[in-house]
Amino acid sequence: MRTSVAIRMAVYLLATALIPPWVQADAKETDRAKKPDTEISLVTLNLYHDKAQWPKRLPAILAELKRLRPDAIALQEVIGHETLPNQAKTLADALGYGYVFSSTDPAGSPRRYGNAILTRHPILAQDWARLEPLDDSRTALHLRIAIGGRAINVYNTHLHWTDGGGAIRRQQIEGLLAFIARTSKGAPSVLAGDFNAAASAPELQALNPGFDDAYDMLHPDAGADPKTHSTLNLAYFAPKRIDHVFVQHGAFLANEATIILNRADSEGIWPSDHYGLHVRMHLLTPQRLGEGRR
Repeated sequence: MRTSVAIRMAVYLLATALIPPWVQADAKETDRAKKPDTEISLVTLNLYHDKAQWPKRLPAILAELKRLRPDAIALQEVIGHETLPNQAKTLADALGYGYVFSSTDPAGSPRRYGNAILTRHPILAQDWARLEPLDDSRTALHLRIAIGGRAINVYNTHLHWTDGGGAIRRQQIEGLLAFIARTSKGAPSVLAGDFNAAASAPELQALNPGFDDAYDMLHPDAGADPKTHSTLNLAYFAPKRIDHVFVQHGAFLANEATIILNRADSEGIWPSDHYGLHVRMHLLTPQRLGEGRR
């Protein structure tokens, strides 16, 4: 995968040089009120469900999401139960976003745990699938959203967690790719989530022909400094980048990939046991609304 990344990085640099200056300038304006049709931003974050004083963690997460105002937010380890409203709904309501939640827990169960996607754009289609093996309670979640008159697919997942579970994750990647093939309908696709493995892990290589790791493309030397580039919270874990945003090869050009929510507050409360990842990307293959519905 490293050779492929090096080649794609060269293509990326060439493509960046060919983008008109006005586009490059716009890509640096993170706080502007209105973005070009072709720019998309996404945050992925493992919420750590209701552990570690969720009510005290919530304000920092919410403040950062309000500041960034991404087009879509992929959340993992989302929970709701008798004494806690669904965390995705809480965030979506506070942000004024819509949301969709997936869980292997039956609808109507008092406790449901899973993944969610939030968006501030119209939802054109949604779906989810359970990933094999069925005893692992993993899902793939999909939204097709309308951004500036264009249809974009956003996928979210959370793969098996054990260090020795590469074969299980490989099986889940195969299921995920089949789900994407079945639901993408030709629209450009972004895949985010907690993969519980480095992007270079053997079990993730099946993603390589169709998707690029946005962070790796922009930080090719990240492996030399794992602490700086870790998405696991260093207060909890050894450094490792396991939370990723993969962009469809040839459809997107990543402009920025930044680790966020990586500071404790004045009381020493961390937003999560993971850091968040914020990616901004430019759509290289503009597609008008409706072209991805065949």
